[in-house]
Amino acid sequence: MSFNKKHFLSAIISLAMIASLCSCTSSGTGSQNSDSGSETATLNSSGSSSASSDKASVQKTSTSSSDSSSDDSMFTSRDKDVGYDEAASTAITLSDNGTQCSDKSVSVSGNTITITSEGTYILSGKLSNGQIIVDADKADKIQLVLNGVSINCDTSAAIYVKQADKVFVTLAENTENTLSNTSEFKAIDDNDIDAVVFSKDDLTFNGSGKLTVNARYGHGIVSKDDLVFTGGVYSITAQNHAISGKDSVRTANGTFNLKAGKDGIHSENSEDTTKGFVYIENGTFKINADGDGIDASLTIDIRGGSFDITSGGGSSNAEKKSEQMFGRGFGMQNSAQESSSDSESTSAKGIKASGNVTVSGGQLDINSADDAVHSNANVSISDGTFSIKTGDDGIHADSNTAISGGTISITESYEGIEGQSIDISGGNITLKASDDGLNAAGGNDESGFGGNMKQDMFAVDNNAYIKISGGKLIVNADGDGVDSNGNLYVSGGETYVSGPTNNGNGALDYNGEAQITGGTFIAAGASGMAQNFGSSSTQGSIMINTQSGSGGEIILKDSSGNVIASYTPDKSYNSVVVSCPGIKKDSTYTLTANGTDTTVEMTDIIYGSSDGMGGGMPGGGMNGGGMPGGNMNDSGMDGGGMPGGNMNDSGMDRKRMNSNETDSSNTTELNLSNSISV
Repeated sequence: MSFNKKHFLSAIISLAMIASLCSCTSSGTGSQNSDSGSETATLNSSGSSSASSDKASVQKTSTSSSDSSSDDSMFTSRDKDVGYDEAASTAITLSDNGTQCSDKSVSVSGNTITITSEGTYILSGKLSNGQIIVDADKADKIQLVLNGVSINCDTSAAIYVKQADKVFVTLAENTENTLSNTSEFKAIDDNDIDAVVFSKDDLTFNGSGKLTVNARYGHGIVSKDDLVFTGGVYSITAQNHAISGKDSVRTANGTFNLKAGKDGIHSENSEDTTKGFVYIENGTFKINADGDGIDASLTIDIRGGSFDITSGGGSSNAEKKSEQMFGRGFGMQNSAQESSSDSESTSAKGIKASGNVTVSGGQLDINSADDAVHSNANVSISDGTFSIKTGDDGIHADSNTAISGGTISITESYEGIEGQSIDISGGNITLKASDDGLNAAGGNDESGFGGNMKQDMFAVDNNAYIKISGGKLIVNADGDGVDSNGNLYVSGGETYVSGPTNNGNGALDYNGEAQITGGTFIAAGASGMAQNFGSSSTQGSIMINTQSGSGGEIILKDSSGNVIASYTPDKSYNSVVVSCPGIKKDSTYTLTANGTDTTVEMTDIIYGSSDGMGGGMPGGGMNGGGMPGGNMNDSGMDGGGMPGGNMNDSGMDRKRMNSNETDSSNTTELNLSNSISV
């Protein structure tokens, strides 16, 4: 093809003209968006949001601020914009049978004020039994500025958004505002109004003022669409839910004091399973709820904030569960003390979602009658500081519980951390449990079994596992310390277990295989169900049983006398498992437990093993030990269990009946078929 200079120049000129037009169009659009206070967020099926344009009726100065942990898709710029032009706004002065407003978009009928057009409206004054109704075009966006109002509506909503595209309620700076009801709701139209603030469409609260909501009947604040908070101070007391958003509840900031006869914060959409989520970026929350503190039918995502949550009256109000009678998946409880399922009683969990619960920051203090953190799917914690007291599980997921960071303190629980599978790769975790510390078991929240007692108690659940690859974990459990109905894998981190003093449970308990390839793992407890790591391990592990059960520090020294691992359990014990990177095959170590030194010669990677059924030398039991002559008792630990060594009811019995006393220092050769009793 020949080169045509004329055509070439023509093409260059055309491209230049197109570029110029594009530049003008882009510049004009940007200017328009800047002046209009445009929105860019809209809900999608993943729980994030996308956007349509918000056009403000007056010029406003934006006071929004960004946050490094924020999800920009959750909030529009106008959600956070609290500015307004007072001169261009419509003032409404409220007064019983004397409300004044000259704007044609506002109609007054007695104590009922109806707003019908887009714009900004500044409300002040008082109505002892009245109502603000927003009934505008479906495309209209309306800003209500509460500038020191007190509105009570005896039998309906004090503020009722019947129709609009979106309503912004701005709490004016340095103002106190009160909304309330006093009687049962009475229908005024086809909508089922059941809250002091009730909106059929998107509703946003912002500003820096204060709002008190007293709902003697029904809910506090309800949106049948998205409910957003980006600022303000709220005190809400409600017969039912304090805050409820059908499609979502999203909080960028604010201070909330919530008292609820049902849930503190609630989001549920039974018609659309892609909606009904709670997203919290920041804020200060004090929640006292008879039901759940925070509840969502989809997901809960907490990225920051300070939370003080009491649900169901707290852990002291929980139905007491009896300790499991046996370990290794027996799950047998005293039926008279078994707790009711959610379908039979009010759910009283701290944080609960049918979908995933994700926490990546914040300070969370939770005192709950039921689970503190609960998901019917997965729980993921990557950061945050938790202080938990609960009458049931500290952290529970029906599927996977994953902890990669944060500081978690569970001072009271039935089971500490539970999921069909558990992954711990980071964080600093301390927990106390009246049953299992960690429990990997299938099924819903019935101690991992869904109440099904017909299954094989020793069967391996192929979907259940515990993986510990990092972090620091300290467990004090009266049941099993670390319990997996499937496999157990330890490749890193530090794990310290003060396990059971009864022989029906073990400090380490698994139904599949247990493999350790790294990290430090020390577990102490009763010997009756004791287990060591398996032969697939690549890091050395030592298990011994002792005659004495007085307790005290566990110390492992190498042949040069250097301490390579140590831990002081919280309770008495007579079985110890120790594994750390310093344990090597063909080396010699000294293990001090219960004040007795044992010389350990590592002729293999695993020293001492057990089938988890008390397999060990006679005399290794606690509370009976299951050995000949070792009768069971109900209190304390007993180092008897030798033939003729009857148990008593007064705690520790260190007598070795019909046996010779041993020296304080013992040398014991490896026995692969039995645990080692010293």
